Amino acid sequence: MNRVAIVSVVLAVGISACAVIPGQGVISPNWLERVADGAINVLDRFSSNPGQVGQPVPASQAQQITVSSDMDQLLADLYDQANPSVVNIQVRKLVAVQQPQFPFVLPFQMPSVPQQGYSYAEGSGFVFDSQGHIVTNDHVVDGADQVTVFFTDGTAQEAQVIGTDPDSDLAVVQVDRLPIDVKQLPLAVSENLRVGQQVIAIGNPFGLQGTMTTGIVSALGRTLASQAASSGGQAFTIPDVIQTDAAINPGNSGGPLLNLSGQVVGVNSAIESQTGQFNGVGFAVPSDTVAQVVPVLIASGSFNHPYLGIAGTDLTPDLRDAMGLDPSQRGALVVDVVAGSPAARARLRASNQQTQIAGQTVRTGGDVIVSIDGQPILDFEDLLSYISTETQVGQQVSLGVLRDGKPVQLSVTLAERPSG
Repeated sequence: MNRVAIVSVVLAVGISACAVIPGQGVISPNWLERVADGAINVLDRFSSNPGQVGQPVPASQAQQITVSSDMDQLLADLYDQANPSVVNIQVRKLVAVQQPQFPFVLPFQMPSVPQQGYSYAEGSGFVFDSQGHIVTNDHVVDGADQVTVFFTDGTAQEAQVIGTDPDSDLAVVQVDRLPIDVKQLPLAVSENLRVGQQVIAIGNPFGLQGTMTTGIVSALGRTLASQAASSGGQAFTIPDVIQTDAAINPGNSGGPLLNLSGQVVGVNSAIESQTGQFNGVGFAVPSDTVAQVVPVLIASGSFNHPYLGIAGTDLTPDLRDAMGLDPSQRGALVVDVVAGSPAARARLRASNQQTQIAGQTVRTGGDVIVSIDGQPILDFEDLLSYISTETQVGQQVSLGVLRDGKPVQLSVTLAERPSG
């Protein structure tokens, strides 16, 4: 077939399918000319000789097309496999219950008018086991007096809140029975994640059930402010949080972040945004934390976190200089010690001096924690992560400390984290 014949076919199809566009009138001759020019350019690009078609696609292009097709198929199959296990959670709350603030992804506020003193919101969750336990965020169900779970087959069931943990922003609800063929989603080992790995999120942004978005692991080892604080106002954080650029919006809270094997690597929990909408920076509680916390929530309804009782920061180059330490020294600087805490009983020293760094007054002079149970501590995140994942309430740990530049060993018995 020659070029003119092919262009004629293109024009005929265009006219028959799109001759009149509602609200926009009849297609102009200039538009048809642009279609013809585009068709000719396409033919030139895919033929090795001018005026001829049907030449083989170069091997490099064929490989790219195959890879793209394979990825499309993988993502489509993964969605078909995982989506039935992802649920829409609708909650009814008293209007007086205070909603969590940003950066947490708020459960999507349903547009219905609150009735009888109640407000309504939506979040996401995923099936954890065959007994009907469903994992979601604590901030999705916090304060709810009614929880309804909607499955992809259109069925809905009232759910019971089994356990909540504000410190990790995780919660478990349970339904009486799962629809046929709905399976639990397996957990991955999030410790094995690497930055750059592809991930997908499935959830209910803005109440749009079964929405899938894709992205990569943008960073690992982030910390995120938890829902919990002590009675004295001390804020707690969630360690080892996963950062992703997969789109996460209000209503995605509690839904799974999956790897390309369909395993849960995290629970979507928060976004970094000034408006509350997606801005390319989302956060997920890691699956290793899920594996640690959720079974305990199912068994007892709550989780007791080990507690040291300090506030601290990374030992930055400026702080090293101010404290006269070796330029290569790493560690976690103790800024404050909570009265009556395990750290106070072990006589850890808080920072008791002040200095100016970049025009700001900062505290220095406290103990620098450089190891715990023989494991090096390079920054404050390392300390939080070890205490959170490797220790239990009542466990004795050994801290390697630099005090006035000299090494000291301290034994500390961890207590239960106080509640607000």
